[in-house]
Amino acid sequence: MTKSKVISTEDILSTLCHSVTGVLSSASGNNISYSAMVQKITRTCMRPDIGCFVLFDGGFTGLVVTNFTAQAAMEIYHDYMRNMGMPEDEIAQSHLSDDVANVLGELMNQIVGDFTSKVREQLHTSITQNQPKMMAINKQVQISVDTTMDRPQARRVTFTTAKQNIFYLELAMDKTEFIKLHDFDISEAVDPDDIIENEAKQKAEKQKASSQVDDADDDFMAELGL
Repeated sequence: MTKSKVISTEDILSTLCHSVTGVLSSASGNNISYSAMVQKITRTCMRPDIGCFVLFDGGFTGLVVTNFTAQAAMEIYHDYMRNMGMPEDEIAQSHLSDDVANVLGELMNQIVGDFTSKVREQLHTSITQNQPKMMAINKQVQISVDTTMDRPQARRVTFTTAKQNIFYLELAMDKTEFIKLHDFDISEAVDPDDIIENEAKQKAEKQKASSQVDDADDDFMAELGL
């Protein structure tokens, strides 16, 4: 009899951390990394300078909080805007700007969206999320999920930007384990952008091939004096 594989809170947290680094690294064009050590904490809080929280529910219940220092927030925001080709005079220079909160909120939305997709593929369960709430704060604010959670667990992970600025992710969720009863194939997520890009490449290659054929026909007819 084969031993069943157990997926714990730490495994789910690791999946979330990969979503954070994947989305932010792609958006900023720079490497975002996280610590191999995770902290066990007793409560989740939004901390200065910019905090964000998002709730999810379904296969399991939880809360994700990200806390950015002003320096980390502005580095990610600036890198993202430059990566998008925005001119410098249209890029906000203060972490208190609404544009900074909007951009980071949208990136957080992409992170949790990527995470829920991975949960669906890897754990064969489904979770839903609410719209992330991102705001600049100057005081610590304690937040918690519904007290109906049976055995809540909380974890804190440290992330580092390319310029060594720090931000934190906190996860609170039910203490839960997913037990793998038998092997199954994990389907790869389909990225719509990749599909569009591949179709564009194939179309360009077909047009190029067609153009080469037309040129060859013209040369042949010219050789015949027609």
